[in-house]
Amino acid sequence: MKAFFVLLAAGAVMLAQTPPPAKSAQPAAKTATPAAPAANPLLHPETLKGRAPDTFKAKFTTTKGDFVVEVHRAWSPNGADRFYNLVKYHYFNNNAFFRVLPGFIAQFGMAPDPKVGAAWDNATIKDDPVRPDIHNSKGTMVYAKPGAPNSRSNQIFINLADNNRSLDAPTQQGFTPFGEITEGMDIVLSLYGGYGEGGDGGGHGPTQERIGKEGKPYLDKNFPKLDSIKTAVIMPADAAATPAAATKSPAPAVKSTAPVKK
Repeated sequence: MKAFFVLLAAGAVMLAQTPPPAKSAQPAAKTATPAAPAANPLLHPETLKGRAPDTFKAKFTTTKGDFVVEVHRAWSPNGADRFYNLVKYHYFNNNAFFRVLPGFIAQFGMAPDPKVGAAWDNATIKDDPVRPDIHNSKGTMVYAKPGAPNSRSNQIFINLADNNRSLDAPTQQGFTPFGEITEGMDIVLSLYGGYGEGGDGGGHGPTQERIGKEGKPYLDKNFPKLDSIKTAVIMPADAAATPAAATKSPAPAVKSTAPVKK
């Protein structure tokens, strides 16, 4: 502070000895106010309501390689719209495949950031009617749900086998596929499943409660072998031009594990 006052005093003397300018000085330019940082749209799921195309593809780049899912809005309109917005706004980036049960399902969708995850946990969508011609066949993608009606939100699983008989029937919670893997099913089948069922499902794998509270650091520390999604993006429209067959052939019964989401 002493140095400041000395400089200020010297400046006052100099001003007293300097003739006044002929014209008044121009006012100083105003300093631009820095723009506020953009809000993370993933914290506001109520604003992400875009309608999905009738058919589109999404490419997932994972720690094991790439796979492509083709989505058919006619199979599950509400589910397709939600998935379209989740991918479009990069919700799945850095998501872990936290529940991989070989011969049954591979589950993902819990956000690496607990704040984002909390925002989506209660952002539920209405159930879509179960279609008798669309089955939980190997390679189909479906929303996990805790069992209550209209409780689908942000968690998704991929059928690793034909789970038609265990997951199709309305009495088994009515899981409704919205898309199917068209490329890279070998990648999906190679996802690490050595940890087994989650702790909240009676096993020794990750617990959804702790993922929700601690995010991906909990998984990285305690379950380092889990595979994860690096990026998920909507592919150009021309890449989804060829529709896939809507009808799936029946399959034999396989082991059922329910519910899929806590």
